[in-house]
Amino acid sequence: MSQKRPQEDGKARPSEASSPDQDKRRRVPTLRNAVQEVMKLQSVQHLLEPVLEPLIRRVVREEVEAALRKNLNNMKRNGGKEVNSTESRSLQLQFLNNLSLPVFTGARIEAEECSSIKVAIVDALTGQIVSSGPEASAKVEIVVLEGDFDGDEGDNWTLEEFKNNIVREREGKKPLLAGDAFLTLTEGIGLVGEISFSDNSSWTRSRRFRLGARVVDGSDGTRVKEAKTESFIVRDHRGELYKKHHPPSLSDEVWRLEKIGKDGAFHKRLSRENINSVKDFLTMLFIDPPRLRHILGTGMSAKMWDVTVEHARTCVLDKRVYLYCPPGSLQKFGVVFNIVGQVTGLLLECQYITIDKLSETEKAHLRLFCFIYLFILLMSLMASDFLLHQIEAQTLVISAFQHWEDVLSFDDEASLRAGFPNLANSPYTSSAKTEISNDTKYLASQKMGGFDYAQIKFFTGYHFDHLFSWGYERLRRLYAAWYRKHVS
Repeated sequence: MSQKRPQEDGKARPSEASSPDQDKRRRVPTLRNAVQEVMKLQSVQHLLEPVLEPLIRRVVREEVEAALRKNLNNMKRNGGKEVNSTESRSLQLQFLNNLSLPVFTGARIEAEECSSIKVAIVDALTGQIVSSGPEASAKVEIVVLEGDFDGDEGDNWTLEEFKNNIVREREGKKPLLAGDAFLTLTEGIGLVGEISFSDNSSWTRSRRFRLGARVVDGSDGTRVKEAKTESFIVRDHRGELYKKHHPPSLSDEVWRLEKIGKDGAFHKRLSRENINSVKDFLTMLFIDPPRLRHILGTGMSAKMWDVTVEHARTCVLDKRVYLYCPPGSLQKFGVVFNIVGQVTGLLLECQYITIDKLSETEKAHLRLFCFIYLFILLMSLMASDFLLHQIEAQTLVISAFQHWEDVLSFDDEASLRAGFPNLANSPYTSSAKTEISNDTKYLASQKMGGFDYAQIKFFTGYHFDHLFSWGYERLRRLYAAWYRKHVS
């Protein structure tokens, strides 16, 4: 029985055997199973969605930001210079020239040398004019500022501070700035048009004004720092009638000089002495400065005197020169001066000495020689009317003004040197010329119209020793001859 059981177990029963078709039918899901699976997936999705969505969003955002940072770093490495220059550029307006002072109401506001005021937009870091971009063609407005406006930190003012310091017209008055206060830049530069003040600056807190410039259009949203001029005083137009002239002219009234007010004390004192013009003032200054100082009196301090004299000396003079030879000098001695009596040279034995080319020591030597020379001339000519006090060149100039009919005029020093041989005939004969030529080797002669004239020549300090030697020797010989004739 034990042997039959394995055989029976090894045979499959017909009822328990399965065919391939039956296996397929078991593997195909039923509709119910499919619905159950979908329901399970939906339940899982509802559970995971609140957890996964924020996680996915964060991951995506981090990846995008990382990509952007990488892209920006690449841009900085490739074009760092351009990015930096754009970010760091600071623009500001700037006045390119200074105003012409003084400024009067109703008169055009100009720059120095009667030119138009220039405004430019510049790079604050480099100082270079910005000639391209939208800012280079911006529209600019000119405004009036308080004279004491400097900003809380010097030139680092804010836009609000600038606006608060703009000066408006007084109540019931016309606009403070008349004319075209707007201009448009061209390649970064613009010219201010016809503008003028309608009111003076005396009523403001500082009694002074400034001009300011600000961009009103074309800066592309970027602030351009405003510009301002130095402070200045605006006077009423009637004050222009009394303004000083720089430089003064010879025909100007004397009160045009600094520190001399019209109808003031100094003006009245000068008028009483017939000093009415700048020419009169300069003439007295060069001929007799102590007297001029005395006329102005102690009310004019030394500092005021220096200011007035310095202003007067800026007067432009022409090149015309004048020659005066006093009576009895035989035209061998004379003084050369300009229109206001300033000595420019001396004529000694027909040699022309220019004063401005001599040092102080040489001038002292020349003065001593003049004494010697004139004393020789006095003794040789025995001219009692030729007084010894005429030794001083400045005294000769005074004499020249008193005897103006004897003064000869020349266009300049060159014409003086060229025209001297054509002076009026003098008794300076050949014999007289030969006598002096024996005493000095510095004189040469040429025949002109039947008379011999010494050539005019220039000489410097090293000739003075020879002149002294000649002078003293000549003086000794003349004195000996005079003594033998009148005493012995």
